[in-house]
Amino acid sequence: MEDELTPQSGGFIPPTGLLSPTLSTASSRGAAALPHPRQRALNPGGSKEDIVRRYVEETLLDVSRRYVKKFSGSDPDDGVAGYTSFIEVAKQLEEVVDMLWRSGTPFLQIPFLLKIGGDFTQYVRSFPAAPRATFHLLDKMDHCFASLLCGQDVETQEALPGFENGLRGGMTTTDMVRCRSLVETTRVLMVEIMSNDTGEDEDEDEDDNEDEDDDDDDDELGLETTANRAEPKERVAWDPDQDRIHLDAARVYEKTIVQLGNRLGDGALGSA
Repeated sequence: MEDELTPQSGGFIPPTGLLSPTLSTASSRGAAALPHPRQRALNPGGSKEDIVRRYVEETLLDVSRRYVKKFSGSDPDDGVAGYTSFIEVAKQLEEVVDMLWRSGTPFLQIPFLLKIGGDFTQYVRSFPAAPRATFHLLDKMDHCFASLLCGQDVETQEALPGFENGLRGGMTTTDMVRCRSLVETTRVLMVEIMSNDTGEDEDEDEDDNEDEDDDDDDDELGLETTANRAEPKERVAWDPDQDRIHLDAARVYEKTIVQLGNRLGDGALGSA
């Protein structure tokens, strides 16, 4: 059944039918939770393709403006509100990813997803870590890239629209090289960001300094004891949530890595 794509009065509003699948068509994809794609790819240059393209371009432009606004301060005259957290960024980018996946059109999906992936690496650096929102977005991106690389849904093995003539409808070699670079950069970045997200480092440093000062005072007063000399520092409690976050960071784009290895050779991501 074809989706109805019509611009709404008062400005461009993405049609809900394209973004939100019915319960009967929604596909279970674990953490990715992407909508089910339409049955056939959109016709190049057609009105529906134009609607999707305009929505994606305008939304990404809005994301860019709000990101810049975060650093330039508020101006009530322009009506643009800067982001206050990466959760807001991830939410808008997820909406675009959902729209692209629902479109079932590789010639739209591939260039825009590569752009979103590149923009992500810039945006995520500028906010405090937001692991849940960040990994949820990256799970979707991973699912999209991996599926587009093999021409079928990596979870359900359903053939994707636009691949009726084989993988020629998907990524070119240039696209795959760009994707490989993006994957490598993002994986290193996420490990770095999540490893630095210790939360209470400053408090722990202050406590350590206080303990050292107290020891110095004891030495000066001649009150140092064997217990003081032998007492080990208090061991930091094990945090299972932090371990899970680090594990999630190490798994970024893991499905895409497998498919890139299949297409470009086993050594394509040897450093990942």
